[in-house]
Parts: sequence; C-alpha cells; structure tokens
Amino acid sequence: MRLTILGCSGSIPGPDAAASGYLVEAEGFVLGLELGNGTLARMQTVRDPFELGALVLSHLHPDHCADFSALTVLRRYHPAPPHDVTAQRLAVYAPVEAPARLANAYAPHEQERRNTDLTDVFDFHPLSTAPVRIGPFEVTALPVEHPTTAFGLRISHGGTTLAYTGDTGPCEALGALAADADVLLSEASWTDSPDRPVGLHLSGRQAGRLAAGAGATRLLLTHVAPWSDAAAILAEAREEFAGPAELVEQGATYDV
Repeated sequence: MRLTILGCSGSIPGPDAAASGYLVEAEGFVLGLELGNGTLARMQTVRDPFELGALVLSHLHPDHCADFSALTVLRRYHPAPPHDVTAQRLAVYAPVEAPARLANAYAPHEQERRNTDLTDVFDFHPLSTAPVRIGPFEVTALPVEHPTTAFGLRISHGGTTLAYTGDTGPCEALGALAADADVLLSEASWTDSPDRPVGLHLSGRQAGRLAAGAGATRLLLTHVAPWSDAAAILAEAREEFAGPAELVEQGATYDV
C-alpha cells in the first residue's frame, strides 16, 4: 500500500496547509480517506479525482469532509468526465447520517429540490464494525470517542495493515484498532496536559503510548492544529514509542 498525504492540518486548514485528506493505493485502486478543507485542490496535483475508486469519511466534521461539496460539483458538472458518473457512482463509506448531512452542506436552502439528493453521483454505504471489501482492501471501522459519530479504520492489504485513528480521545477501541499495525496513522492535535478537553483528541504522548501498547511497527502523526507545537508533539510521542515516529507532511508519500 502507498499512503499519500493530501492534507494533515488539524481542526482547520493552516497557512498553505489543507485539512485532513489522504489517498491509499494498491493494485491500481485509489481509496480516498477524508476530504477536508483544501484537499480536493491538493488531490488534483497528484491524481485526477475521477480516478477515485471509493471514498471513506471517518466522521462529518468539516475539516474531514468540507470538500465533498466541491467533489459533488466536479462529478455533476464537469463537461467531459472520463466515464459516466451516474452509471459509475462513487462509493462513499461514511456515518449513517452522511447522505442527509452532506446534501444539506451542498444545498442548505433547497430542501425540496433534486440537488439535495446526492445519490445521482454517489453510492452511500454506512460504516459499521463488520469488515468490508473496498477494491483490494479489507476495511474495518471501529467507533471511537469524539463529540460526533466517528470511526477509526483498519485498512489491510496483502498481509499489511494501516490503522488510522480518525479524530478521537483516548478510548478502549484504540487498542484493537492499532493492534500490530504496520503503520499507525494517529491524530495528535496538541501536547499533553491534564486540562485538555476529554473525549476530543489525542496528545503526542497519548499517540506514542497507543503505538507502543498496541505493538505498532511505525507511527505517523497527523492532524496537528496550526496553533500547536508540532516539534513538542513529536518529542512526546518519541518519549513513549521506541519505534520510528514522524510527523507526516503534506504532499509526502509513505509505503506501508
């Protein structure tokens, strides 16, 4: 598998930095993972968005799905798409409320019109804990701790596993999510402090402890907020995790 970072800024986009968005590729299949603010622009520098084989959204906060509306415009109104977008609707795996929430984001004042129903170009599937085959990948979703319905994801292919926390505070599900992962892509929004809000995000220290406790091979840190100290977050993670750990970079690719 190859992981490409479209954006990794936490909570909001930063200066010249897109919010959360990733591509996971294997056997020529392109799986989109999140589509936050600015990520569709970044995607067009490395892939034609029509090459997406499927899209997974861990949850529906804007920094993870805001560019879905732009993707809708592209798929509906591009004058010369490479294939029939209504015959080949893009599979979207997301929380069960995604069809309504994303339609309202696209056209909030047109409740009775056709274009509040996005199923002409998208094929929605609710995320659940049952493993699902998406292209060449086996994807397992586990509910995590966040103020909205949110999932962490295990993406496996050819005997290797990428575990992705999504947005989450510390919770029991994370141990199973990250167990023996070849790569743990973990959010680390801030430095560790006892006064951080509960059930929201992980610190660098908590991400490092998760990787160590779960037996992950490699730790990649993402979702660092623009106002956070990225170097301090990485230092915390490295204090807890003896394996290779680094901050992901927008535009970088990583082999899993």
